[in-house]
Order: sequence, then structure tokens, then C-alpha cells
Amino acid sequence: MPQPFYYGGQALIEGVLIRGQRNVRMAVRRPDGGIWTGPLPLNPLTSGRLRRVPLVRGVLVLAEALLMGMRGLNRSAEIAMADPDEPPVPDGEAPKVGRGERISMALTMAVALVIGIGVFFLLPLLGARSLDEYVESSIVSNVLEGIIRLGLLVGYIWLIGNLRDVKRVFAYHGAEHMTIHAYEHGRPLEPEEIEQFPTAHPRCGTAFLLTVVLVSVLVFTMVGRPDLEWAIASRIALLPVIAAVSYEFLRFSGAHSDRAWAQVLAAPGLMLQKLTTRWPDRSQIEVAVAAMNSTLVADGVIEPSAPPDDLRSVEDESSPEDGPLRRESAEAGQAAAEGEAT
Repeated sequence: MPQPFYYGGQALIEGVLIRGQRNVRMAVRRPDGGIWTGPLPLNPLTSGRLRRVPLVRGVLVLAEALLMGMRGLNRSAEIAMADPDEPPVPDGEAPKVGRGERISMALTMAVALVIGIGVFFLLPLLGARSLDEYVESSIVSNVLEGIIRLGLLVGYIWLIGNLRDVKRVFAYHGAEHMTIHAYEHGRPLEPEEIEQFPTAHPRCGTAFLLTVVLVSVLVFTMVGRPDLEWAIASRIALLPVIAAVSYEFLRFSGAHSDRAWAQVLAAPGLMLQKLTTRWPDRSQIEVAVAAMNSTLVADGVIEPSAPPDDLRSVEDESSPEDGPLRRESAEAGQAAAEGEAT
């Protein structure tokens, strides 16, 4: 029996991106007040059969989320900040990514990864090692490193969350979560129905980041406290392993979100989302609904002319999981998503 597909998405500049079974669609509020909808291309390297392999899929989903997020942000900025006197970008027009833009995105992603690893993995290590003369236990040292890492993560999220433009992105983040909640519960994708759901979602990328912090403590504790050079190498080399394990944990706990133990495990991630989501207004919910409906139509889950609550189940025999941030039928309920992000 095919597994249910789990829809997920990301917030953009004045927009929302939804990752479907075989498609990625985004919706962006144009300067004239209308809503633009269109596709983003899927990379075959991150959307093929390997996406169904446990542990491997976690790394692929993370890579795809980063790539889609960067492309989506660039595209949404072009549309949301376009000159209102110029003709609007036609709906359904896929972005044309030239060689220069691909190189630029690759360099930007590489720099972002280097900074991210340096700040959130190497800096906590150096901070914990500076206390070596006071700490004899390798377990305590790794726990301290994890505490520093968590503090940096929460502090960074809090800091950027106070920026005006980021607050709007976080409101779209909330709209995306609420819309996916409504769809997973089989409710009509209408603002009145969507507003009954919370802005936090157990499959959110924020929960993934928190899981990474906790899993890293366990993994690095098993490594012990080697020389600094080897410790630095381990933080870099084991990052894919930590991401893969964290993804599987989040996916499994999300698939059993109706269980008490899963709700307890999900609670810290839901609490952290108070910093990464805001309550959206009706116009932002409309954009999230447009993105969701566009993806459902592209996946063949609803007919182009069907009302939002006219959902029909679709089974993709060739790709039961691709076919995260991640729903095959409205009755699938709450489950772990791919994607991450949501």
C-alpha cells in the first residue's frame, strides 16, 4: 500500500512555496495586488529514487530545501518588487536560470554553508574547549557545546525575527503551516477554516534545526573529546549523518503525531516556532491557499475548476513518497513531512 504523501513548503518574500509530489509551485503577491502563481524546476538529483532511501533522503531533502528556497526567494523578490508600471510577469512562467545565475547561487550557498558551519558548529566547539581546564568529563564538555549551539540558534532567530521585512516572511510562514494543517485535516482551503489552525507545525524546518542541535550532542558525545583538529574535522564530516538522523526522527515522530509521546517530543520544536512564525492576515492566507491549490492541481489531486474542498485521492505507484514539507489524500492526517521545511 502506497504511503501517504506529505506536502511541505517555505515562506518567501510576499509569497509561499509548496513542494508537491512531482511539482513545486509558488504564489507571490504582486505590487498591483494580484497573486502570481508559477512553477520552480525540480532538480533530478534530489527528487529521484534515492529520495525514498532512509537516511539518504534526509540529506537530499535538506539540499533540495536550500536550493528551492534560494531560487524561490530570488524569484519572489523579482515579482513582489517589480515596477508596478511595467507589465506583470505572466502566471505559470518558470524562471529562466542562466549559467551566471547558477554559478552565483552555488557560490552564495557555499558561503552560507561555510558561515553556518563556522558559527553553529565550530564556534560552540571552541567555546566549550576554552573551558577544558575546568571540565574533566567529555560528556559534560559536549553538553556545554550543545547548550552554546542552542543559544546561538535561538539568539540568531530572535535577532532576525525583529526585522520588519522578516516579520512579514514569518507571517507567510505561519500562513503556510495553517494551510497545510487545514489540508491535512480535510478542511476546505478557505480563510475562515484555515484560521482555526495554529501557525506551528511539527514538521517545520525550525523543529528540524532544534532536532539537529539535540542529535549533535548525542553524536559528538560518542566521538568523545579528541584533539581539537580531529574534533573540528568530526563536526564537519558528521554533519550529513546528523542531518539524516534528525530528518528520520522528525519524520517518524510526525507520522505518529496523535500519540502522547510524539506530542511530548514535538513540544520544544512547536515552542521554538513562536519565534519563526507570526499570525498572518487574510491577504497572506490567500497567497498560501493559491500556492497550495496550484500544487494540488499540478499533482492531479484536485481538478483545475474544482472548489477547494473537492479533494480526491491520487496514488502514485512509481513513487509512493515523492509522489515533503508532503499529502496523498485529505484523510492522511498529520504525519511526518519531507521537506522540510515546512
